Amino acid sequence: MEQFSVGVVGAGYVGLVTGACLAHVGHRVVCVDRDEGRVAGLNEGRVPFFEPGLEELIARARRRLSFTTELPEVVREVDVVFVAVNTPPGEDGSADLSSVASVARAVGRALAEAPGERERPLVVVNKSTVPTGSGDYVSMLVREGAEEAGDGKVDYRVVSNPEFLREGSAVYDSLFPDRIVLGADRRDALDTMRALYEPIIEQNFPAQLDPRPRDAVPFVTTDTASAEMIKYAANAFLATKISFINEIAGICELVGADVTNVATGIGLDGRIGSRFLSAGIGWGGSCFPKDVAALRAIAREYGHEPTLLDATVTVNARQRRQVIAKLQRDLRTLKGKRIALLGLAFKPNTDDLREAPSLEIARLLHSLGSRVVGYDPVAAKRAVGLLPELKVVFDPYEALEGAHAAVVVTEWEEVRVLDLERAASIMESPKLLVDGRNAYHPEDAATAGLLYRGFGRG
Repeated sequence: MEQFSVGVVGAGYVGLVTGACLAHVGHRVVCVDRDEGRVAGLNEGRVPFFEPGLEELIARARRRLSFTTELPEVVREVDVVFVAVNTPPGEDGSADLSSVASVARAVGRALAEAPGERERPLVVVNKSTVPTGSGDYVSMLVREGAEEAGDGKVDYRVVSNPEFLREGSAVYDSLFPDRIVLGADRRDALDTMRALYEPIIEQNFPAQLDPRPRDAVPFVTTDTASAEMIKYAANAFLATKISFINEIAGICELVGADVTNVATGIGLDGRIGSRFLSAGIGWGGSCFPKDVAALRAIAREYGHEPTLLDATVTVNARQRRQVIAKLQRDLRTLKGKRIALLGLAFKPNTDDLREAPSLEIARLLHSLGSRVVGYDPVAAKRAVGLLPELKVVFDPYEALEGAHAAVVVTEWEEVRVLDLERAASIMESPKLLVDGRNAYHPEDAATAGLLYRGFGRG
């Protein structure tokens, strides 16, 4: 295996997981972040967010993994530099590329100021989720940065390498991906990336997993624009699939069908598949909302109305309001009612609260006069003080004590295994359970003495 020297700019979810996994498979990796506190913490072994398996992976790879705030030094020493900085949505939904642009110019300046000739062109990898055309944009900015430093003839290549990591299983997804997608206009850049990823493609690195999911990982090469679009299209499709089953769930409630049985029946069709067919509150997080918004903005930039994507977002927004409607149906007024939110993170196995449904639901309930108490086994610490209208507790039964209703927002295992009889015994009438993830069997909840309301269940 050829060993590379790799720089990763951005020590967030994507950058830190990417760097740790590349170090694990044998490369020398330096992660760069402008947050001095974050870098200091990482050098002391502290991971700034919750991601299963990541802290242990970093500890095992520390001989080949380091952290710094000094980007120019890293650029001058590495063969490949990943750009993994945030691209938050603007007011119109389009991706804000200011951080990407800043890094690209800095890379160009560092290249121009580097003494001597490089053995090979620096490969600049767009790992951040960026709109179509960003490869050319980054290439232009690297060149401009070099010209600002006095040398516009620096040797580099730009590659698009979108990430497909799921928070909560990001380490697994990096080491055992469904596919690796690379977009570039130069063959030598693709060859470099193929060699870099060879241990993962061939699955010949040390791993505590037997048997492995596959013998080899598909390696997809294309142009930069197509690679960039693959990322947006993948997330938009998954978001649409969730909104589709939620649309079906609404119809199921009207006709008396059970959406969980419907999802099972259609999911067995190989053309459809069973994943992402769970009805409920809908999607949130740092990726789906941002990427769908960006794709809609890209479409409108070219005068195209993305009707299906617009409907995807509309259905998802409706699901949050459905929680309120279900509560109002049985509680009548929400004024003065205590409502427990079970789960605050946007999904299990993460402490990420970005675009979390819980926060929007808490705001809506507060505006209607409710007292809202939230529990989460991991994200509670992050949620403390985030919303003045949300009281955060660290025990689910404390959240349920005296509550007129509970809403399952995140299907944590700690939520799934709650003692429903105990919950009913400490709640106030009507002891309503709004199951926003269809995590419980209606019969079990009813037997325990709870008034059960799921999504798409007749």
